[in-house]
Amino acid sequence: MDPESPAPPHPPAAPARRLLPLVLPAIAVGVVCALVLLGVSLLAEQLQDVLWETLPDALGVGRFSSLWMIVMLTATGLAVGLVLRAVPGHGGPDPATTGLVDAPMRPGIIPGLLLVTTLALAGGVSLGPENPITAANIALAYWLGRRAAPGAPADLWVALAAAGTIGALFGTPIAAALILSESLASQPGPGAFWDRLFAPLAAGTAGALTMSLLAHPSFDLSLPAYSGPHWGDLLSALLIASAGALLGLLAVYALPVAHRAFRALRYPVLALTVGGLVLGLLGALGGHLTLFKGWRR
Repeated sequence: MDPESPAPPHPPAAPARRLLPLVLPAIAVGVVCALVLLGVSLLAEQLQDVLWETLPDALGVGRFSSLWMIVMLTATGLAVGLVLRAVPGHGGPDPATTGLVDAPMRPGIIPGLLLVTTLALAGGVSLGPENPITAANIALAYWLGRRAAPGAPADLWVALAAAGTIGALFGTPIAAALILSESLASQPGPGAFWDRLFAPLAAGTAGALTMSLLAHPSFDLSLPAYSGPHWGDLLSALLIASAGALLGLLAVYALPVAHRAFRALRYPVLALTVGGLVLGLLGALGGHLTLFKGWRR
């Protein structure tokens, strides 16, 4: 590039009168996204208590015995498969083939998707609700938003719902900004980048505040106090980080192979039942900390 050539002009900033009308829709979407997440989480926790405390106690089986983990996770896979087979839309597209922020689904898919998410969380599957909750909130916000404000850009509702959900999941709008900044920066459109990020940040803030006020989430792991850095920590940090990166790379290469293997079973109910059995065997091998959200156990 010629050092004497002028720098490309920056996009003009949007005036406040164009940004302020986005505040109320952003807050509304963020609050609703947090409430959907909270509702599914609370319902899953209630069902979890029945499946992992009341039921095994009544049967005289250890709550986290190897037998119960295998039986319960296999049954969860079967239940999820049967529900997906019966509900309209069959839970939407395969989540292994989609991203976290994707095109809106049909609204009729939302109830079935939330139902199987609740069953999976309660049954002990060690997966977070990020993908299905985000997909459901995007579909809901898009459907309602297009009817309430037909003239608004369609992508606006997708960005607001994604940001509101991510903010609620992680308890901070910064997470939403980090995840959405890449997609927003790569999308062509008028206006400065920060102007396009304004409404999603408001939605993420509303989602995070709603969860903080209603659920009081905490990432406290109850670890012993850290006395301070030592030279040995440098070596251990390098080893742990390298091992984590290596395991992550192995998982990246293993996922397509495992996905093809389960798709080869042809029948979703059978594939999900076998998947539940595999998770049960892994739970029996790794212990109850590998179930649910392990950091909360």
